[in-house]
Amino acid sequence: MTDDSASMFKAIARPLRLTLLGLWAERLVRCLWPLWTVLIATLSALAFGLQDLLPIEVAWPALILAGLAALGFLWRGFRQFRRPTRTEALIRLDQRLPGRPLAALTDTQAIGAGDPASLAVWQAHRARMAARAAGASAVEPDLRLASRDPFALRYVALTAFVMALMFGSLWRVTSVEALAPGSGANIAAGPTWEGWAQPPAYTGKPTIYLNEVDQTALSLPVGTRLQFRLYGEVGDLTLSETVSQRTEVPAASEPVHDFTLRQSGKVSVDGPGGRAWEFTATPDAAPSVTPDKTVAREADGKLKQKFSAKDDYGIASGQVSIALDLAAVQRVYGLTVDPEPREAAVLDLPLPVHGSRAEFTETLVDDLSKHPFANLPVTMTFSVTDGANQTGRAEALHITLPGKRFFDPFAAALIEMRRDLLWNRSNAPQVAQILKAVTHRPEDMIRNQRAYLRLRVLMRDLDTQAATLTPEARDTMAEELWQIALMVDEGDLASALENLRRAQDRLDEAIRNGADKSEIDQLMKELRQAMNDYMRQLAQEAEKNPDQQQSQNMDGMQMSADQLQQMLDELQKLMEEGKTAEAQQLMEMLRQLMENMQVVQGQGQGQGQGGPGQQAMRDLQDTLRNQQGLSDDAFRDLQDGQEGEGEQGQDQGEGKGEGKGGQSLADRQRELRDKLGQLQGGQLPGDGSEQGEEGRRQLDRAGRAMDEAEDALRDGDLPRALDRQAEAMEAMRDGMQNFGDALAETQRQGDAAQGEEFGQADPNGQRDPLGREPGNSARIGSDRNMLQGQDVYRRAQDLLDEIRRRSGEQARPEGERNYLRRLLDMF
Repeated sequence: MTDDSASMFKAIARPLRLTLLGLWAERLVRCLWPLWTVLIATLSALAFGLQDLLPIEVAWPALILAGLAALGFLWRGFRQFRRPTRTEALIRLDQRLPGRPLAALTDTQAIGAGDPASLAVWQAHRARMAARAAGASAVEPDLRLASRDPFALRYVALTAFVMALMFGSLWRVTSVEALAPGSGANIAAGPTWEGWAQPPAYTGKPTIYLNEVDQTALSLPVGTRLQFRLYGEVGDLTLSETVSQRTEVPAASEPVHDFTLRQSGKVSVDGPGGRAWEFTATPDAAPSVTPDKTVAREADGKLKQKFSAKDDYGIASGQVSIALDLAAVQRVYGLTVDPEPREAAVLDLPLPVHGSRAEFTETLVDDLSKHPFANLPVTMTFSVTDGANQTGRAEALHITLPGKRFFDPFAAALIEMRRDLLWNRSNAPQVAQILKAVTHRPEDMIRNQRAYLRLRVLMRDLDTQAATLTPEARDTMAEELWQIALMVDEGDLASALENLRRAQDRLDEAIRNGADKSEIDQLMKELRQAMNDYMRQLAQEAEKNPDQQQSQNMDGMQMSADQLQQMLDELQKLMEEGKTAEAQQLMEMLRQLMENMQVVQGQGQGQGQGGPGQQAMRDLQDTLRNQQGLSDDAFRDLQDGQEGEGEQGQDQGEGKGEGKGGQSLADRQRELRDKLGQLQGGQLPGDGSEQGEEGRRQLDRAGRAMDEAEDALRDGDLPRALDRQAEAMEAMRDGMQNFGDALAETQRQGDAAQGEEFGQADPNGQRDPLGREPGNSARIGSDRNMLQGQDVYRRAQDLLDEIRRRSGEQARPEGERNYLRRLLDMF
């Protein structure tokens, strides 16, 4: 060995020893893991006292089988074990170093040994390899056993052992001696005993090994299991107790005593080394539950009820029973007959998922708006049960069960008929008669053609089955009435304007009736949505028919969408401040403005639901938000993969990381890239302007970064994918900033050209205060068509409905009512 080799081995002596020790540990673990798994599992079972619970005929074969398994795994392990050598450790250490320097230092120069230049190159090479070898560090052993133990049996055994240390006792292992023949005679120190106190599992208290407890006075929950084992000659030790309330007591000298603590008293082991304890039995208090006296109703009619519950150890389950309070029902109309028997509705109470259940407050939320008891007086009885099956009940709560509110009068009438039908099937003929009456003039009540047709079918079925209506047919008809009422009240409205009017009516009625804040907020959202839909349709109609739009008599008032939003914000502010009178006035003003409003062309329109540019900005915002979510999922996968290089890391290496919803991250990245490409091909703000072109360049950069991120995800390179995703998000933000500047510039130009003004009257001054044009010869009117297109028929129907309504108002003068009747006869 040369001096260089000797100095090299001296430099790596410590890393080499550690690597060799790692090889020993690695091979011992791989060969002997079944052995220590069996040993730990057996020790855990003995620490839990399984040998004391099983019959001796079962305990002995189990112990023998465990011993044979341990010997078999020991023999198998030593046969498979191969002692690691220093050479193997050297090879493993050399494989970790770049260029295999240890092997290079042991080589000799084959040619050119006499050439000074060649020798110089060789010595320079050896010097470089020696420098690399000097930086060697020990190679950690590979102790992973996932491929050898696919069911993780070693972890099961280890978990059982930890549980045994926490809740069992290693002293119980010594009781195995009692299984041997003549074991009592082998106790050199004389008779002895063991005792355990095991509280009920629901209390969460640990088992007490009485041999290790110095106190003689103990407080234990009622139901604690007491176990004693007496070792030695029969009669040397005896046991007496006054805590179990047993009527049949075994002999005091029995070797095994197993009983339950029922009352406070004394337990004593009499004889050599005996002891006595004073046990205080702690009774398990019954649980209690207290509901709030007030019941909240969600905007959609859901029940929302708070309650508090407590128990000394924890609530196991809870229920609330909702029964009809017949004495409080106002027996009128269809409720005059006695109701059919109906079981109470029973709901499970929500319990905390995390934390203690000893004392908590939760909120029960459930939708009972379709239940037959909805909007009727009921009694709610809350009850909770603890681990000892003790039940605590609260005082019955008398309330009116919340239900969905129907604002349309006809829909509310259908729901009332549904209630009568569910109350008693004998109401079926009366319900059929009332439905015929209210649909005698369907044009006055129902504008939804589909709802009317479904109702006619229902009425026919009700007529034929009224006398022999079965519970199943009744429930089917009740469900159909519910769906028709929903259709009348909410769905399939004739137009966006009708939807807007309905939303205004709902909010107006809720303000007048003093509805709670949650319902007001929900109705306000519906009004905003209806307003946005109406604005969008007006804008689309104006784009489709620009010439026709100029000829329509709808420009008595001009408003932009952002000004309407300001009015809605002011309306919500007034409602939050409790100024209902001012809110109703603003609501009426909004209603009048919407009847005669025209959305101005240009940028004012774009700020509401707006033109294509504003929509493109919203789509870009959604794409950026989705890209951020994808990046978060990729980062979580990267964190999971850093915990080891096992099966999960292999999955990531194959590009199989799964994001939310089971869809691969790479596929989601491709979908986002396609979405961005569609937006790039659409109408983006600032077309032709400097800001718009810069925004498009930024989107191109974002697209390229997304492509690279997709490739990295498919290759399993999560760090590179995260870098490219961050670049894509940065480019999208920059592009959106440029597009926003371009959109603002367009708005400024539009404002200067059109001069928007809230509540602006007719700029030409050629209309009267009612929006009519002065005609020739001092006549008021116009020869222009007031309405054109598909809207004319609906508007005509609205006018007829309004004339019919006014003709029926008794407060109007008789002459005016006669005039309105003549108009109806003409049309």
